[in-house]
Amino acid sequence: MNVIDTPLPGVKLIEPRVFGDARGFFLESWNASAFAVAGLDLAFVQDNHSRSARGVLRGLHYQLANPQGKLVRVTQGAVFDVAVDIRRSSPHFGQWVGYELSAESHRMLWVPPGFAHGFLVLSETADFLYKCTSLYDPPSDRGIRWNDPAIGITWPGLSGDPLLSAKDAIAPLLADAEVFP
Repeated sequence: MNVIDTPLPGVKLIEPRVFGDARGFFLESWNASAFAVAGLDLAFVQDNHSRSARGVLRGLHYQLANPQGKLVRVTQGAVFDVAVDIRRSSPHFGQWVGYELSAESHRMLWVPPGFAHGFLVLSETADFLYKCTSLYDPPSDRGIRWNDPAIGITWPGLSGDPLLSAKDAIAPLLADAEVFP
């Protein structure tokens, strides 16, 4: 496994070892011991799986009172995955990183607590898996607008507006959002 630091401290791009032959492939997507050796000593309590169509944008989401760390990957299709630092005390507050995750590349992204997360589907459909460090907590669920100019995310392949949930369509700008201290 190759763990790559990103420009946002704490956010990690992970490339698992993939063993392939004419029959297909095998990879280890989670191994507590191997991740701990790589500096990611994590305990997961919930797994989620979403399927979305091309042009769907989910996010930017986070939980305020019960923050979640998320290990995310794509098992079918491709997405552009984004993490935004929303810790006011951080020197990286409001900065973002984004990476293409796909079934073909097998790359994963670790998004620690204190970051908003979102993704845009680039393929016809995409199956997106999340391993979360905290349970979903509806009262602490928050969001930030996907196209906040203060953040300035460049969403590749987006022509026009993405397909959004009603909640994401009215999410506040970062300047107006409840964020971490």
